[in-house]
Order: sequence, then C-alpha cells, then structure tokens
Amino acid sequence: MRYATLQRFLPLFFRNYVLDFEASIERAVSAFAAALPKGARVLDAGAGEGQYNGFFRDHRYIGVDFALGDANWDYSSLDAVADLHALPFRDECFDACFNIVTLEHVREPACVLKEIARTLRRGGRLLLVVPQDWEVHQSPHDYFRFTRYGVRYLLGNAGFTDIEIQPAGGFFRLLARRLLNGLQFFPPVLLLPAALFLVPPALVLPLFDFLDRDRNFTLGYICTATRFGIQPLGCFQTSLSVQAKT
Repeated sequence: MRYATLQRFLPLFFRNYVLDFEASIERAVSAFAAALPKGARVLDAGAGEGQYNGFFRDHRYIGVDFALGDANWDYSSLDAVADLHALPFRDECFDACFNIVTLEHVREPACVLKEIARTLRRGGRLLLVVPQDWEVHQSPHDYFRFTRYGVRYLLGNAGFTDIEIQPAGGFFRLLARRLLNGLQFFPPVLLLPAALFLVPPALVLPLFDFLDRDRNFTLGYICTATRFGIQPLGCFQTSLSVQAKT
C-alpha cells in the first residue's frame, strides 16, 4: 500500500505513533520473549518471513508457516513448512508459542488453537494477536475477524486459562488508520495533495483515543493465555503437508 511507502520516511517516533497496532505487537512480543527463561522452546506458528525471531535469540526458536501469504515474501528462513491445522510436532514439546495476525488466515481457527495447545507443555504460554477491523489481505486466504468474546471462547475451548485480552487502540486510532489506508486509492499524480489532506488529521485523531473507553472499535486484540489441564478432543485432522529443514 502506498502509505506503507510514505511511512519509511517518517521518524521512528511518528511511525510508532501512527502505526500503533504494529508497535504494540512488537512491544508485546518483546515482553513475551523477555519473560521466558533462556533456552525455552518457542513455536512461531505462522511465522511468515520470521520478522520476530530476533526477539528470541536466547531461546530455541522454531518458525513454521504454510507459505501461502504474500507472494513476494521470502520463506527460506522457516524451520518447517507445515499446515497449522496438523502441526508436525509431538505433544507438549514447546514451552511457549506466539501466533501473530495469522488466525484469520486459517479455515478452522478452533482446530489450530487446539493444535497449538497440544504442542504446548502444561503451563506453557501463548501470545495471540488477532484483527477485528482490518481490510481483506493475502487473498484469497483471508477468512475471519474476531471479537474479544470470540477469542475468549476459542481459547477456553482449546484448553487455555489465565486469558487476558487487550484491544489495540480504540475508535480514534482506528479512524486515523483508515485515513492512511485511503491513500492507496489515489493515482501517483494526486498522492501528494491526498497526503496533505489525509495525513494531518491521521496524526491528530489518536490524541482523542482516550474518549473511547469501551474500545469496541479497534484494529485488533493482543491476547495472552496459559495452556492448562488436559488437551480437549474434537479437533479434526487434515492431510499433513510438511517440508522441514534438515
């Protein structure tokens, strides 16, 4: 998207200010990694290009993806190419797992969460980030959006407890992001005047986000949970496709 090109010219402070969802995700991943003991086995379920693996240099990081995301992505750093509906790992072999804006791209999100729970040891931690109000992306593999209630239901059914769900901003941050999204509809000749019209309010609107106390308007949710008890049954098995590194 064209506004993504413009953001490269913004100072770090403004980039994090405008792209608060991405900045919030990075902070959550950093805190998640810092809370894990050195040497912990960590599964990145839906790793894509492995953009978060640098946070886990002191851990045994395993990146897995089905490699069906953006066509121009480089999947060469993955440890395994596999279907998240049927992970190629034994039960309770990971200490932690994170799944970042990936659950909307799987056809059976409940099954994927149960598979993640299966591979986590009891007491293992999960960091999950899901979108609520987001444009269609990575077509045609874009199936769902999630409310906080839907996420809690899915996590509880998958065998997780200690569930915490935090909205990533409210109405005014959402509106600011949508104004920036609007830049993609303008031809290059009109991009500069469009930016002069849309970017200033996009910078001001987040200042009013405190007014949305309920945060029912949000880009998405950052969730943490703990794998607890006996892994529930009922997750169907798909045909497994795995290409692991040797």
